[in-house]
Amino acid sequence: MSNPYRIDALTPGTFSLDGEEVEFGHGESILQAATRAGHYIPHLCWHPEFGAAGSCRLCTVKVNGRTGASCTVLAASGQQVESNTTELNDQRKTLLQMLFVEGNHFCPSCEKSGNCSLQATAYAMGMDGPHFEEFYPDRKVDATHPDLMLDLNRCILCGLCVRASEQADHKSVFAIGGHGIHTQLLVNSPSGKLGDSALLPTDRAANICPTGVILHKRRGFVIPIGQRQFDAKPISEQVEGGAR
Repeated sequence: MSNPYRIDALTPGTFSLDGEEVEFGHGESILQAATRAGHYIPHLCWHPEFGAAGSCRLCTVKVNGRTGASCTVLAASGQQVESNTTELNDQRKTLLQMLFVEGNHFCPSCEKSGNCSLQATAYAMGMDGPHFEEFYPDRKVDATHPDLMLDLNRCILCGLCVRASEQADHKSVFAIGGHGIHTQLLVNSPSGKLGDSALLPTDRAANICPTGVILHKRRGFVIPIGQRQFDAKPISEQVEGGAR
C-alpha cells in the first residue's frame, strides 16, 4: 500500500492547457505534465532526464494571463495555461529565426538533418526563412577526439551536454562561458580540446545534442535522409504520452 505522505507521492490535480484538462503530479512543471499527457509545447533546452534551465524560452506559455517558461513554472490546480496561440507561436518563430542566424546552420549539408530538434521545431512553427541577416560567425570545428567531433557552428547553447556530463556521466566535460555574442561551449581539458577530455562515445553527453554539434565519426549518413526521426513524424507528434 502506497504512503500518501511520501515526498514523491503524486498529488492529484489538474490545470487547463488550451482548453483541455491535464493532470499533474507532485513537483511537476507545466511542461513535464503536458509532455507526459501527450501535449506538445515547443522546447529545445529541456529534457525529461535533467533539471530545467529555462534558457531557450521556446516553451514560454501564458499562465492565468502572465508569461512564464513552462519548464520552470510548477503546475498548480486551476491554472489556465495558453500555449498553442498565434501570439506565442509567432514569438517562438522569431526566437528560432534568431537562433538560425546567430550560428551557421546549413541544413541541406548537415549530418543531423532529419534528426535535428532545431530544424524540426522550425518546421513545426512554420518558419520558412531566417528573416534576419545572418551573422556567419567564425567558429571552430574540433576533430581531435578519435571517435567524436565538435562543430561549434551549430551550437545553440542549450546546455544539455553540460547537464548530461555533470548529472549522468559525473565528468563535467563541458561548460558554457563568455558573454554576449562571445558566449560559447567550452571543453574541460588541459588543452581545451575534445581529444584531451574524458568524453566517451557511450557517455550521455555525447548523445544528447539536439542539433549537430557533437557527432560520432565514421557514422555519417548511415541512416539515409528521408528515413530519420523527424522524417517519419513531425516533432509535435513525438511526445511522451502520444500524438496530440
